[in-house]
Amino acid sequence: MPHATTDDGVKLYYEETGSGEPVLFIHEFADDYRGWEPQVRHFSRLYRCITYNARGYPPSDVPEDSSSYSQMRAVGDAIAVLDHLGIEKAHIVGLSMGGFCALHFGLNHPDRALSLVVGGCGYGAEADKRAQFRDEALTTADTFEADGMPKTAARYSLGPTRVQYQNKDPRGWQEFADNMAEHSTKGSANTMRGVQAERPSLYDLVEDMKTLNVATLIITGDEDEPCLDPALLMKRTIPMSGLVIIPLTGHACNLEEPDAFNRACQEFFTAVAHDAWGPRDPRSQIASITGMK
Repeated sequence: MPHATTDDGVKLYYEETGSGEPVLFIHEFADDYRGWEPQVRHFSRLYRCITYNARGYPPSDVPEDSSSYSQMRAVGDAIAVLDHLGIEKAHIVGLSMGGFCALHFGLNHPDRALSLVVGGCGYGAEADKRAQFRDEALTTADTFEADGMPKTAARYSLGPTRVQYQNKDPRGWQEFADNMAEHSTKGSANTMRGVQAERPSLYDLVEDMKTLNVATLIITGDEDEPCLDPALLMKRTIPMSGLVIIPLTGHACNLEEPDAFNRACQEFFTAVAHDAWGPRDPRSQIASITGMK
Protein backbone atom coordinates (compact mmCIF):
# COMPACT_ATOMS: atom_id res chain seq x y z
CA MET A 1 0.00 0.00 0.00
CA PRO A 2 1.35 3.48 -0.83
CA HIS A 3 1.99 5.67 2.19
CA ALA A 4 3.35 9.15 2.85
CA THR A 5 5.14 9.70 6.16
CA THR A 6 4.54 12.85 8.22
CA ASP A 7 7.15 14.77 10.18
CA ASP A 8 6.08 12.96 13.37
CA GLY A 9 6.34 9.53 11.75
CA VAL A 10 2.67 8.83 10.99
CA LYS A 11 2.04 6.89 7.78
CA LEU A 12 -0.85 8.13 5.63
CA TYR A 13 -2.44 5.92 3.01
CA TYR A 14 -3.10 7.62 -0.32
CA GLU A 15 -4.29 6.87 -3.85
CA GLU A 16 -3.72 8.83 -7.06
CA THR A 17 -5.52 8.64 -10.39
CA GLY A 18 -5.10 10.52 -13.66
CA SER A 19 -2.64 13.15 -14.83
CA GLY A 20 -2.53 16.91 -15.24
CA GLU A 21 -2.81 19.65 -12.63
CA PRO A 22 -2.96 18.02 -9.20
CA VAL A 23 -6.10 18.09 -7.05
CA LEU A 24 -5.78 17.02 -3.40
CA PHE A 25 -9.05 15.87 -1.79
CA ILE A 26 -9.37 16.02 2.02
CA HIS A 27 -12.22 14.00 3.51
CA GLU A 28 -14.75 14.80 6.23
CA PHE A 29 -14.90 13.31 9.73
CA ALA A 30 -17.57 10.72 8.94
CA ASP A 31 -16.00 9.56 5.69
CA ASP A 32 -12.61 8.63 4.26
CA TYR A 33 -10.82 8.63 0.90
CA ARG A 34 -13.61 6.48 -0.57
CA GLY A 35 -16.07 9.36 -0.21
CA TRP A 36 -14.38 11.22 -3.06
CA GLU A 37 -15.09 8.50 -5.64
CA PRO A 38 -17.66 10.60 -7.60
CA GLN A 39 -15.08 13.37 -7.86
CA VAL A 40 -12.15 11.12 -8.76
CA ARG A 41 -14.15 9.46 -11.54
CA HIS A 42 -14.99 12.89 -12.97
CA PHE A 43 -11.79 14.87 -12.48
CA SER A 44 -9.22 12.14 -13.19
CA ARG A 45 -10.10 12.51 -16.88
CA LEU A 46 -8.25 15.85 -16.85
CA TYR A 47 -6.47 16.16 -13.52
CA ARG A 48 -4.10 14.23 -11.26
CA CYS A 49 -6.41 13.32 -8.37
CA ILE A 50 -4.97 12.45 -4.96
CA THR A 51 -7.08 11.13 -2.09
CA TYR A 52 -5.77 10.05 1.28
CA ASN A 53 -6.93 8.95 4.70
CA ALA A 54 -6.28 11.29 7.59
CA ARG A 55 -4.37 10.02 10.59
CA GLY A 56 -6.71 7.88 12.68
CA TYR A 57 -8.38 6.37 9.61
CA PRO A 58 -6.97 2.95 8.63
CA PRO A 59 -5.12 1.98 6.56
CA SER A 60 -3.41 5.20 7.71
CA ASP A 61 -1.79 4.96 11.13
CA VAL A 62 -3.89 5.48 14.26
CA PRO A 63 -1.82 7.30 16.91
CA GLU A 64 -2.91 6.27 20.39
CA ASP A 65 -2.69 9.68 22.05
CA SER A 66 -5.23 12.40 21.20
CA SER A 67 -2.41 14.98 21.48
CA SER A 68 -1.20 13.65 18.12
CA TYR A 69 -4.35 15.08 16.50
CA SER A 70 -5.00 18.77 15.84
CA GLN A 71 -6.07 21.20 13.15
CA MET A 72 -2.48 22.16 12.39
CA ARG A 73 -1.34 18.54 12.31
CA ALA A 74 -4.09 17.92 9.76
CA VAL A 75 -2.68 20.74 7.61
CA GLY A 76 0.82 19.33 8.04
CA ASP A 77 -0.44 15.92 6.93
CA ALA A 78 -1.82 17.41 3.71
CA ILE A 79 1.56 19.03 3.07
CA ALA A 80 3.28 15.71 3.79
CA VAL A 81 1.23 13.98 1.08
CA LEU A 82 2.09 16.67 -1.46
CA ASP A 83 5.78 16.60 -0.49
CA HIS A 84 5.90 12.82 -0.76
CA LEU A 85 4.51 13.02 -4.29
CA GLY A 86 6.80 15.88 -5.27
CA ILE A 87 3.90 18.28 -5.84
CA GLU A 88 4.69 21.94 -5.36
CA LYS A 89 1.15 23.31 -5.78
CA ALA A 90 -2.31 21.74 -6.03
CA HIS A 91 -5.98 22.56 -6.01
CA ILE A 92 -7.00 21.80 -2.41
CA VAL A 93 -10.55 20.44 -2.04
CA GLY A 94 -12.01 19.68 1.37
CA LEU A 95 -15.38 18.87 2.89
CA SER A 96 -16.42 19.59 6.48
CA MET A 97 -13.40 18.60 8.61
CA GLY A 98 -11.54 18.58 5.31
CA GLY A 99 -13.02 21.98 4.46
CA PHE A 100 -11.58 23.44 7.66
CA CYS A 101 -8.27 21.82 6.71
CA ALA A 102 -8.41 23.34 3.21
CA LEU A 103 -9.05 26.79 4.68
CA HIS A 104 -6.21 26.49 7.19
CA PHE A 105 -3.99 25.11 4.41
CA GLY A 106 -4.60 28.33 2.47
CA LEU A 107 -4.04 30.53 5.50
CA ASN A 108 -0.74 28.85 6.39
CA HIS A 109 0.60 27.70 3.02
CA PRO A 110 -0.88 29.96 0.33
CA ASP A 111 2.13 29.36 -1.89
CA ARG A 112 1.26 25.65 -2.10
CA ALA A 113 -2.34 26.13 -3.26
CA LEU A 114 -3.49 26.66 -6.84
CA SER A 115 -6.94 27.20 -5.38
CA LEU A 116 -9.11 26.22 -2.42
CA VAL A 117 -12.52 24.54 -2.37
CA VAL A 118 -14.02 24.83 1.11
CA GLY A 119 -17.09 22.60 1.29
CA GLY A 120 -19.52 22.12 4.18
CA CYS A 121 -17.38 24.18 6.51
CA GLY A 122 -18.73 25.80 9.66
CA TYR A 123 -19.85 23.32 12.30
CA GLY A 124 -19.42 24.95 15.70
CA ALA A 125 -17.91 28.08 14.17
CA GLU A 126 -20.43 30.61 15.48
CA ALA A 127 -19.51 32.31 18.73
CA ASP A 128 -22.71 31.31 20.51
CA LYS A 129 -22.36 27.69 19.33
CA ARG A 130 -18.68 27.16 20.15
CA ALA A 131 -19.11 25.76 23.67
CA GLN A 132 -22.07 23.63 22.60
CA PHE A 133 -20.14 22.13 19.70
CA ARG A 134 -17.11 21.38 21.87
CA ASP A 135 -19.26 19.66 24.49
CA GLU A 136 -21.06 17.63 21.82
CA ALA A 137 -17.76 16.67 20.19
CA LEU A 138 -16.28 15.42 23.46
CA THR A 139 -19.50 13.55 24.30
CA THR A 140 -19.45 11.94 20.86
CA ALA A 141 -15.85 10.85 21.38
CA ASP A 142 -16.83 9.20 24.66
CA THR A 143 -19.78 7.52 22.94
CA PHE A 144 -17.53 6.04 20.25
CA GLU A 145 -15.46 4.38 22.97
CA ALA A 146 -18.41 3.33 25.13
CA ASP A 147 -20.74 1.98 22.44
CA GLY A 148 -18.32 1.03 19.67
CA MET A 149 -18.00 2.23 16.12
CA PRO A 150 -20.89 0.42 14.36
CA LYS A 151 -23.55 1.47 16.87
CA THR A 152 -22.36 5.08 17.11
CA ALA A 153 -21.89 5.41 13.35
CA ALA A 154 -25.48 4.24 12.81
CA ARG A 155 -26.68 7.20 14.90
CA TYR A 156 -24.18 9.70 13.51
CA SER A 157 -25.04 8.92 9.89
CA LEU A 158 -28.69 9.83 10.56
CA GLY A 159 -28.01 13.32 11.87
CA PRO A 160 -30.21 16.27 10.84
CA THR A 161 -27.92 17.16 7.91
CA ARG A 162 -27.52 13.54 6.75
CA VAL A 163 -31.15 12.51 6.27
CA GLN A 164 -31.33 14.51 3.02
CA TYR A 165 -28.80 12.12 1.50
CA GLN A 166 -30.69 9.07 2.78
CA ASN A 167 -33.95 10.38 1.29
CA LYS A 168 -32.44 11.13 -2.13
CA ASP A 169 -30.09 8.19 -2.54
CA PRO A 170 -30.72 5.35 -0.05
CA ARG A 171 -28.14 3.12 -1.68
CA GLY A 172 -25.44 5.78 -1.69
CA TRP A 173 -26.26 6.77 1.89
CA GLN A 174 -26.06 3.13 3.03
CA GLU A 175 -22.61 2.81 1.49
CA PHE A 176 -21.55 5.98 3.31
CA ALA A 177 -22.95 4.68 6.62
CA ASP A 178 -21.30 1.27 6.15
CA ASN A 179 -17.96 2.92 5.42
CA MET A 180 -18.18 5.00 8.60
CA ALA A 181 -18.98 1.88 10.65
CA GLU A 182 -15.64 0.41 9.52
CA HIS A 183 -13.61 3.30 10.95
CA SER A 184 -11.30 2.93 13.93
CA THR A 185 -12.99 3.60 17.26
CA LYS A 186 -9.76 4.98 18.72
CA GLY A 187 -9.00 7.04 15.63
CA SER A 188 -12.50 8.53 15.48
CA ALA A 189 -12.53 9.38 19.18
CA ASN A 190 -9.07 10.96 19.04
CA THR A 191 -9.94 12.93 15.91
CA MET A 192 -13.09 14.22 17.56
CA ARG A 193 -11.15 15.28 20.67
CA GLY A 194 -8.02 16.65 19.03
CA VAL A 195 -9.23 18.15 15.76
CA GLN A 196 -12.97 18.79 15.95
CA ALA A 197 -13.33 19.93 19.56
CA GLU A 198 -10.22 22.11 19.63
CA ARG A 199 -10.14 23.84 16.24
CA PRO A 200 -10.49 27.63 16.33
CA SER A 201 -13.74 29.31 15.41
CA LEU A 202 -13.97 30.81 11.94
CA TYR A 203 -15.06 34.02 13.64
CA ASP A 204 -11.64 34.17 15.32
CA LEU A 205 -10.00 33.96 11.89
CA VAL A 206 -11.67 36.96 10.27
CA GLU A 207 -8.55 39.12 10.15
CA ASP A 208 -6.51 36.24 8.74
CA MET A 209 -9.16 35.48 6.11
CA LYS A 210 -9.13 39.11 4.97
CA THR A 211 -5.51 38.61 3.86
CA LEU A 212 -6.09 35.26 2.10
CA ASN A 213 -5.28 35.94 -1.54
CA VAL A 214 -5.92 32.48 -2.95
CA ALA A 215 -8.86 31.81 -5.26
CA THR A 216 -11.47 30.18 -3.02
CA LEU A 217 -14.76 28.45 -3.78
CA ILE A 218 -17.14 27.94 -0.84
CA ILE A 219 -19.81 25.24 -1.30
CA THR A 220 -22.61 24.26 1.05
CA GLY A 221 -26.06 22.72 1.00
CA ASP A 222 -28.98 24.97 1.88
CA GLU A 223 -30.19 22.50 4.52
CA ASP A 224 -26.76 22.24 6.12
CA GLU A 225 -27.86 24.74 8.76
CA PRO A 226 -24.63 24.92 10.81
CA CYS A 227 -22.69 25.91 7.69
CA LEU A 228 -24.92 28.59 6.17
CA ASP A 229 -23.93 31.63 8.25
CA PRO A 230 -20.24 30.60 8.31
CA ALA A 231 -20.34 30.25 4.51
CA LEU A 232 -21.60 33.83 4.24
CA LEU A 233 -18.92 34.95 6.69
CA MET A 234 -16.21 33.41 4.50
CA LYS A 235 -17.71 34.87 1.32
CA ARG A 236 -17.82 38.34 2.86
CA THR A 237 -14.31 38.06 4.29
CA ILE A 238 -12.07 36.19 1.82
CA PRO A 239 -11.27 38.63 -1.01
CA MET A 240 -11.07 36.09 -3.86
CA SER A 241 -14.02 33.93 -2.86
CA GLY A 242 -17.24 32.78 -4.46
CA LEU A 243 -20.16 30.98 -2.86
CA VAL A 244 -22.28 28.14 -4.23
CA ILE A 245 -25.35 26.99 -2.29
CA ILE A 246 -26.87 23.74 -3.53
CA PRO A 247 -30.65 23.61 -3.00
CA LEU A 248 -32.44 20.99 -0.87
CA THR A 249 -29.09 19.54 0.17
CA GLY A 250 -27.49 18.55 3.46
CA HIS A 251 -23.91 18.17 4.63
CA ALA A 252 -22.28 15.58 2.34
CA CYS A 253 -22.95 17.71 -0.73
CA ASN A 254 -20.23 16.05 -2.83
CA LEU A 255 -22.02 12.70 -2.46
CA GLU A 256 -25.60 13.92 -2.27
CA GLU A 257 -25.37 16.11 -5.38
CA PRO A 258 -22.16 15.02 -7.14
CA ASP A 259 -23.07 16.55 -10.51
CA ALA A 260 -23.69 19.99 -9.01
CA PHE A 261 -20.56 19.76 -6.86
CA ASN A 262 -18.39 18.62 -9.75
CA ARG A 263 -19.77 21.23 -12.12
CA ALA A 264 -19.11 24.03 -9.64
CA CYS A 265 -15.54 22.84 -9.06
CA GLN A 266 -14.89 22.32 -12.78
CA GLU A 267 -16.04 25.84 -13.66
CA PHE A 268 -13.98 27.21 -10.77
CA PHE A 269 -10.79 25.37 -11.80
CA THR A 270 -11.26 26.58 -15.38
CA ALA A 271 -11.72 30.19 -14.27
CA VAL A 272 -8.59 29.96 -12.09
CA ALA A 273 -6.57 28.49 -14.97
CA HIS A 274 -7.60 31.42 -17.19
CA ASP A 275 -6.93 34.09 -14.54
CA ALA A 276 -10.64 34.85 -14.57
CA TRP A 277 -11.19 34.47 -10.82
CA GLY A 278 -10.15 37.65 -9.05
CA PRO A 279 -10.93 39.70 -5.98
CA ARG A 280 -14.30 41.29 -5.51
CA ASP A 281 -14.80 44.64 -7.19
CA PRO A 282 -14.76 47.22 -4.36
CA ARG A 283 -17.57 49.09 -6.11
CA SER A 284 -19.88 46.22 -5.07
CA GLN A 285 -19.20 46.83 -1.38
CA ILE A 286 -20.67 50.28 -0.84
CA ALA A 287 -23.21 51.10 1.86
CA SER A 288 -25.93 52.26 -0.52
CA ILE A 289 -28.63 49.68 -1.35
CA THR A 290 -29.42 51.01 -4.83
CA GLY A 291 -26.06 52.60 -5.59
CA MET A 292 -27.74 55.96 -6.19
CA LYS A 293 -26.73 57.58 -2.93
